[in-house]
Amino acid sequence: MERRVFTDEHEAFRATVARFVDQEVAPHHAEWERDGLVPRELWKRAGALGLLCTDVPEAYGGGGVADFRYNAVVTEELSRVGASGVGFPLHNDVVVPYLLAHASDEQRQRWLPAMAAGETISAIAMTEPGTGSDLAGVATTAMRQPDGSYRLDGAKTFITNGILADLVLVVAKTDPAAGHGGMSLLVVEEGMPGFTRGRKLEKIGLHAQDTAELFFDDVRVPADNLLGEEGHGFAYLMQALPQERLSIAIGAIASAAATLAQTVEYCRQREAFGRPIGSFQHSRFVLAELHTEVTVGQQFVDRCLELHTEGRLTVDEAAMAKFWTTELLGRVVDRCVQLHGGYGYMREYPVARAYVDARVQRIYGGTNEIMQEIIGRSMGL
Repeated sequence: MERRVFTDEHEAFRATVARFVDQEVAPHHAEWERDGLVPRELWKRAGALGLLCTDVPEAYGGGGVADFRYNAVVTEELSRVGASGVGFPLHNDVVVPYLLAHASDEQRQRWLPAMAAGETISAIAMTEPGTGSDLAGVATTAMRQPDGSYRLDGAKTFITNGILADLVLVVAKTDPAAGHGGMSLLVVEEGMPGFTRGRKLEKIGLHAQDTAELFFDDVRVPADNLLGEEGHGFAYLMQALPQERLSIAIGAIASAAATLAQTVEYCRQREAFGRPIGSFQHSRFVLAELHTEVTVGQQFVDRCLELHTEGRLTVDEAAMAKFWTTELLGRVVDRCVQLHGGYGYMREYPVARAYVDARVQRIYGGTNEIMQEIIGRSMGL
C-alpha cells in the first residue's frame, strides 16, 4: 500500500541515509555486536553528513528543519538492516527535544553544536535499580548547596548509550517531599567528579548497544546545568514521552517489515519435498496474515506520524502505536523464525537476531501494560 507521509525531500534524505547505512553500518554491525559497542567515529561521520539533530536550528549547528519525519527516516533505515546497536534515535528523538524545549540559549550554544556534529553523544537516565515505569518512585536526589549547585546522589540502570555518553540528562528529586512536583532534570557531563559508569550490561539482544549502569556519588552539578525550571521535571517527561513512544513504534514496524521481507525471500528460495516452502498453503497463509498486519500497522504509524508533525498526536494515540507495533513485531519475528526452521535459530541469520532484539521493545519506553493502562484511562475506564 502506498505511503503518503513522506515528500520528495524526505525521500532524497532517505537516499543519503540508506547509502550511509549500507556502507558504514551494515557491513560492520556483526563486529560491533561481538565488541558490544559502536565506535565513536560512526557518530562523527553521521554528524558530518547531517544525519544527527536535523531539527536543531542552524544557529546551533543542526539541520534547521523542525520536521520529525526526518528523524523517522533515520530510524526506519537503521531498522531496515537490523542495526539495533546504533543509538542515533535515542539521541535525536529523545534527548535533543528536551534541550530544544527547555534549555536556555547559553545551554543550547554549549551543548547542541557538538551533539549535531556527533562529537557529543547523549543519554537520558530515568530508570533505577528499584524503579522502572513508575517515575514517581525515583530515588536519586539532587540537593541544593549553599553555592547554588546541586549535590547529585543515586544510581541508574538500563541506560542506552550509557558507555559512550558524554552528556546525560538525569532525572532526580530536588525536593523528595514534594512528590511529582519535586522532580527536576539535570545535565551531567563527562568528567564531573563522582560520576562513574558501572558495567556494560549483558543483554539477551541488542548486543551492540552500550547499555550501562551509571552512578552518581556526591556529584556537584552547577546550577547552570539545571534544565528548565526546578520541580518541573515530571511535567517535562510527560510532555516528551509520546514522541519517544512514536519513535519506538516507527522502529518496530520497520523492523517487522524488514524481517517479513527477508522471510518471504527465504521461503521463495528454500526447498522441501522438491519445491519452495513458500508454495505450501500453510506458509502462504502465515505470510499473507503477517503481510496484512504489517501493512495495517504501517498505515496507523504513518497517520500518527502525520498527527505528530501537525502537533496533534495525543498521549493515548502514541501509547496505542507503541503497544500495537511492538506486540506485532513480537508475533512477526516469532513466526518468521518458525518458517526458517533450524536456520531461524542460528545467529548468522538476521531473523534470529531480530527475534532477540525485538523482545525488549515491549518493555522500554514504558511497558506495554502501562500503555494499556493509558489507553484504558483515555476511554474513561
